[in-house]
Amino acid sequence: MGAVTEAAETRRRPTDRQSASPILRVTGPLVEMEYTSGIAMYDLVSIGPAGLPGEVVAISGGVVTVQAYEYTGGLAPGQTALPQGRPLSVRLGPELLGGIFDGLLRPLSGAGDWLLPGAHRAAAEERTWSFSPLVAQGEQVAEGQALGEIQDAGPVPVNVLVPPGCGGAVEEIAVAGDHARDAVVAVVGGTEVTVGALWPVRLPRPVRERVDSHEALNTGQRVIDLLFPVARGSTVAVPGGFGTGKTVLLQQIAKWCDAEVIVYVGCGERGNEMADVITELAELQDPRTGGRLADRTVTIANTSNMPMMAREASVYTGVTVAEYFRDMGLDVVVIADSTSRWAEALREFASRTGALPAEEGYPAGLASAIAAFYERAAAVTTLGGDRGSVTVIGAVSPPGGDMTEPVTAHTERFVRCLWTLDRDLAYARHYPAVSWAGSFSRDVPVLAAGRRAAGDPAWNRRRDRVGAVLAEADRLADLVDLIGIAALPARERISVLAGRLIREGVLQQSALSERDAFCGAEKTAALADAVLAVADRCRELVDSGVPAASLEEVDFGPLLRAREDTGPHDAAGVAARRDTMLAGLGAVRP
Repeated sequence: MGAVTEAAETRRRPTDRQSASPILRVTGPLVEMEYTSGIAMYDLVSIGPAGLPGEVVAISGGVVTVQAYEYTGGLAPGQTALPQGRPLSVRLGPELLGGIFDGLLRPLSGAGDWLLPGAHRAAAEERTWSFSPLVAQGEQVAEGQALGEIQDAGPVPVNVLVPPGCGGAVEEIAVAGDHARDAVVAVVGGTEVTVGALWPVRLPRPVRERVDSHEALNTGQRVIDLLFPVARGSTVAVPGGFGTGKTVLLQQIAKWCDAEVIVYVGCGERGNEMADVITELAELQDPRTGGRLADRTVTIANTSNMPMMAREASVYTGVTVAEYFRDMGLDVVVIADSTSRWAEALREFASRTGALPAEEGYPAGLASAIAAFYERAAAVTTLGGDRGSVTVIGAVSPPGGDMTEPVTAHTERFVRCLWTLDRDLAYARHYPAVSWAGSFSRDVPVLAAGRRAAGDPAWNRRRDRVGAVLAEADRLADLVDLIGIAALPARERISVLAGRLIREGVLQQSALSERDAFCGAEKTAALADAVLAVADRCRELVDSGVPAASLEEVDFGPLLRAREDTGPHDAAGVAARRDTMLAGLGAVRP
């Protein structure tokens, strides 16, 4: 196997090594070099004596423009840059699960407190992986088919697949045992297959077909799962100003959603926030396996004090990692926090190149770049015939909370779901501060059919009723501020009461609560049904002559505390409190 491994390493090296080109200009992350034959767009370039990584982004008039992914201080014209003859690629393999990487997927473990330019992060401590073959020598296999399984990769099954575009007879297959990441474990149709594999970050991994998903991604957050659900393989934007709780909400989804793999991309956020994410994931118990949640999470930490242009690559790196696990038939969620910082990197580089600016200085191709990123989300049939999905959730940080700024406006055009965080709700300590008036989900029609098939035919009607109660309460809120609640007719006073019960008894959810940080679908449905049943009973009472003021004075505490007093899946406990509340209302007399 040693000779085969050496041959595989030779195959991965550029077959047409380019000669070094002199550097003509350096301005921040922009480096210009002379053109030499064979250089192509998006090729990887090693810049200067330190070998800083860069990527070709333009070729014009004998000048090659390179986007540098490290700090270029000290780099000067006259030094050389060496084209690598291949696109910017990342190595995908079993070591990704539980790992922490930078924007180019270089391991950060053991990197030290400061990341110096040119000090390339070495691969994580080399280890071997327990490989177990699933096919025999001479067997015919097709692209995407599993050749073997990595036994010790973590709680998620990791397979070695036949590469895209490859197929035929299995000429060699490794015996069960320990193999290094770069070891060749199979030869299929003359192509060597290693445990890990390189893949260009800007090239989507191929699939057999995209499919419509009728299954919701359960996040454990009631306001989302009840009102604005997202399908597996769909896209979500989470816009919100400073202090509205974007990071906390995204961390909650990373902790509790029912995807099998989480790829958390910290794209330009503050280092302390990323440190909190990493610490909490390491300490949190995985409800699926009982182990650490971090063991099925891939963390890409590209914080605000790291090289700006690495943010531009980090979102593509994250999606490429997600597609790698998707091809194994897994459901993966990519969380990008925040795409606004990514867009700022695009704006910074565009200004360096002298590109004609569009609105607020962003490049004219901003909308296309955002669309291309979210387009890589999908529910698919993989090349191997399995079902997998990549769901992309991107935070947006509009300056000053301006939802009309370009990044937010363009993102809203391309995503299937919008979870807008409302400043007034956040300042009122209502969390998650998802605005029911400013959010939407285009996945509702397909998910309603899926819910009916799963045995919950009332799901869509329940959602519509909750939305109608909230809309009516919002409509009346301005009148209450003007003329007071006592001036409203009795039924409208009950509508205001029902809106308050929905907000406080269903939609509020504490991320710090041991019992309520996560809520199962059955408990979410039970809480909504309980509040709606109590509201209906209150309307019946006012219709029978009971004064609205008498009902407003009723202690609804047992109903409002049901979300905290019952377990995450305790629908029966919620129903018992509903019955107690209805019995108490029966004692109210005209």
